[in-house]
Amino acid sequence: MSVDGLNVLDDKQAIDTHAHQPTSEFLHDAGGQMMQDAADRFGSEMETWSYEEMIEEYHDAGVGKAVLLGWDAETNTGNPPVPNDYVAEVRDEHPEFFIGFGSVDPLKDDCVEEAIRCVEDLDLSGFKFQQIAQGFDPSQPEYEQLFDTIEDLGVPVVFHGGNSTLGACSPGGRGLQVKYGNPMLIDDVAARHPELQILIAHPAYPWEKEQLAICQQKGNVYMDLSGWMPRYIDDQVLHYAKSLLKDKVMFGTDYPMLEPEPWLEQFAELDFSEEVQRKILRENAVDFFGLD
Repeated sequence: MSVDGLNVLDDKQAIDTHAHQPTSEFLHDAGGQMMQDAADRFGSEMETWSYEEMIEEYHDAGVGKAVLLGWDAETNTGNPPVPNDYVAEVRDEHPEFFIGFGSVDPLKDDCVEEAIRCVEDLDLSGFKFQQIAQGFDPSQPEYEQLFDTIEDLGVPVVFHGGNSTLGACSPGGRGLQVKYGNPMLIDDVAARHPELQILIAHPAYPWEKEQLAICQQKGNVYMDLSGWMPRYIDDQVLHYAKSLLKDKVMFGTDYPMLEPEPWLEQFAELDFSEEVQRKILRENAVDFFGLD
């Protein structure tokens, strides 16, 4: 790898389990004002660039694959989705690099049919849910048919975990409700759907302890470290990542909000054994996503 201290993978490259589009489809259209609020809060620009530039940046950092996530929170936010067909098209243009994940809006009447179409027609590899943006509690019975269907389809799901910077510091947070990011709501889904492989995205601030407990107790629940630079991740999360949960924690950035090279440089500064580095940066993702 090109990042100091991360040559433990030799010729095997890292896998980013959590990336978004660096284009207007995500940042401006789907993100809208709530994304601009987040950018303003942290002093960043909503710049866009091409997928070729994105892939070059990843390769320079020693990352060989990234999970590209769909987005559909149209009912709750009024913003257009990142269409699943678009995610599939980008994946097809760069099949060696992207793993495509669809998104369905659970508040739409056709969400079950769209989930089936994503897998059977578009050959997408799983689903991403952002419960705060989508405005739903996944533990509620009205979503059981959707999760039954995804479990039957045999693909994994990514749930958002913890607070969200979307709508940050705006009046009423643009109406977004942080409570839907509590991982205890995901625990109910995992208990009722034991064959559904679940990845909780981000250290789930302020519910990190709940997240760790769920990952430890539920064999079908995992977590990634995306959305936080490593030096800001809670110490208890890092302790579990290098010990009890070393087989269930994965590398992720939340690109383009965070970029791979600075994330990996900070990760290399942590006191992780070479064995655990290999697991977090690549091996756990290979197992979870069923990669060769």
